[in-house]
Amino acid sequence: MALPENILIVGGGVFGLSTALSLSNRHPNSKITLLESSPTIPNPHGSSVDTSRIIRADYSNLTYAKLASEAVDLWRTTEWGHEGRYTQNGLLLVYPNGNSTAKEYTTKSYHNVKGLGEDAQFLPTKKDVLSAAPAYGETLNVAGGYVNWSSGWADAEAGVRFAKERLDKEGKVKFRTGEVARLLLGSGDNKTVEGVILKDTNKTTITADLVILATGAWTASLVDLRGRAVSTGQAIAYMRISDEEQKRLENMPTILNFATGIFIIPPRHNLLKIARHAYGYHNPKAVPVPGTSDNKVEETMHVSLPEKGVPIPLEGERAFRDALAQLLPTFAEREFVDTRICWYTDTPKGDFIITPHPSHPHLFLATGGSGHAYKFFPLIGEKVVDALEGNLAPELQELWKWPEAVEESAFGGTEDGSRSGEKKLHLMEELAKGRKLKRAAAL
Repeated sequence: MALPENILIVGGGVFGLSTALSLSNRHPNSKITLLESSPTIPNPHGSSVDTSRIIRADYSNLTYAKLASEAVDLWRTTEWGHEGRYTQNGLLLVYPNGNSTAKEYTTKSYHNVKGLGEDAQFLPTKKDVLSAAPAYGETLNVAGGYVNWSSGWADAEAGVRFAKERLDKEGKVKFRTGEVARLLLGSGDNKTVEGVILKDTNKTTITADLVILATGAWTASLVDLRGRAVSTGQAIAYMRISDEEQKRLENMPTILNFATGIFIIPPRHNLLKIARHAYGYHNPKAVPVPGTSDNKVEETMHVSLPEKGVPIPLEGERAFRDALAQLLPTFAEREFVDTRICWYTDTPKGDFIITPHPSHPHLFLATGGSGHAYKFFPLIGEKVVDALEGNLAPELQELWKWPEAVEESAFGGTEDGSRSGEKKLHLMEELAKGRKLKRAAAL
């Protein structure tokens, strides 16, 4: 199927770069522009830029497990995983006593990856878990789990840089820098998208026959996604470790506890990362309802949007301390040298949104990563182009279609069995609580 001549991709993260690679190779006659808010790619504030991301086929949903298995194979066997961009160290999934949801997710994942021929080993007891990862001590609070030695992790920033360098070398995609204020719509009541308007002083417009929004956690400010997607902040922290500790931990499998959402990826360069896959923090902001900014009376809405450059709240730090006391007790009180908030674009069931917008002709969405899109980097662009051409596999088309809206007041984040923690925590409120406690402790 022929695509429009002039295509604009907004966003230079996983979805945007992967789509640009596939689109430029499959439709070389199209004029493709990629617009990124940051003057550099990787964007230092992007959710795709970090020390590491888990690369796994371990899903309770078989469709995602199959697709991830294809992606993992590309990380293993192609340039995507070369030069240290991919490390196959295994993934240890565990659950504690009394958590049926975590146990069910883990069990389904195990059977899926075994059926796909992955090198997975069932670990029915705590003793079995420790035999697979002896660096974790007897304080480990688990009832069982499994280890998949076919899984691994990727150097997240290096992967983004690799994709950008490939595009630069091929020279088929034009890059521009600018932050989008809103979509450029047709005149009157016309909802057709004709491009974007930037936030610069001149309100620069960039026109296109097709606009692809790959804007991740910022998408909610450009398209009304209330009840369909919410931006959530996830806690990440780093600590320095010794050479001896590095040697002891560097070949351990990544550990992921679906009951707490806590995961630890083996350290590199004496830096240990601990993170949490949870319901996350919300950061409500008042923004214009997309498509109404030209009206005399501007409508506004409150949506959660990313906040740059803030540390993790005390609530998140305490969760990490508790997890370290169980996993690596000698590290439980060690200072964190850095913390950050990573922003997810969570959908109700954790499914991506890869579809034309139902109300805005010439607008296509490639977003809704829900904290698990990075592993698909080598192939997600191919699936986006399949969808643009109308050739996406039916099972993926069903998962990634424009989602039905859920009750917004009850929408706390993704409900796919892999999340943990309290729902709908407000980032600024949690940060204020931490500051108040610190002031009280200083008195």
